[in-house]
Amino acid sequence: MTSKEAEREFIELIEKHSRLIYKVCFMYASDNDELNDLYQEVLINLWRSHDAFRGNATYSTWIYRIGLNTCISYIRQKKRRPLLIPLDVDLENIAEQKNNREELRELYRLINQLSKIEKAIVLLYLEEKTYDEISEIVGITRGNVGVKLNRIKTKLKEMSNQ
Repeated sequence: MTSKEAEREFIELIEKHSRLIYKVCFMYASDNDELNDLYQEVLINLWRSHDAFRGNATYSTWIYRIGLNTCISYIRQKKRRPLLIPLDVDLENIAEQKNNREELRELYRLINQLSKIEKAIVLLYLEEKTYDEISEIVGITRGNVGVKLNRIKTKLKEMSNQ
């Protein structure tokens, strides 16, 4: 395969799975700038490992793995950097957040309080992945997926009642 063909195949793959990549990044980003940074990092890592993809898993599973690992690594590195506070506030976005958006934001706020592995499992669950798919992506047993999901659901309910 020529480099042009490989590039074209990669672009088609990214276009097809851009929402999946965005959702993974959204779970770990604290603001729009960080979301864009994470998305770009995931794309870079996908491109770097594209030639090494062997087809042992589906493209979506491979993208989840790369995306989750990239985001978790990014967050680890972020903890070592000093906190930057933006000087501008996007008032339009604040005004847009109404009923359903506020509920969704609250859910994501609660999810962001979970551990890294719990976030990953919830994200995959919300994407309607099967227990087997979650198991393969996260690297835990199928039974452990069910146990963790039940504990996470209970934890989220308790957190929302506080």
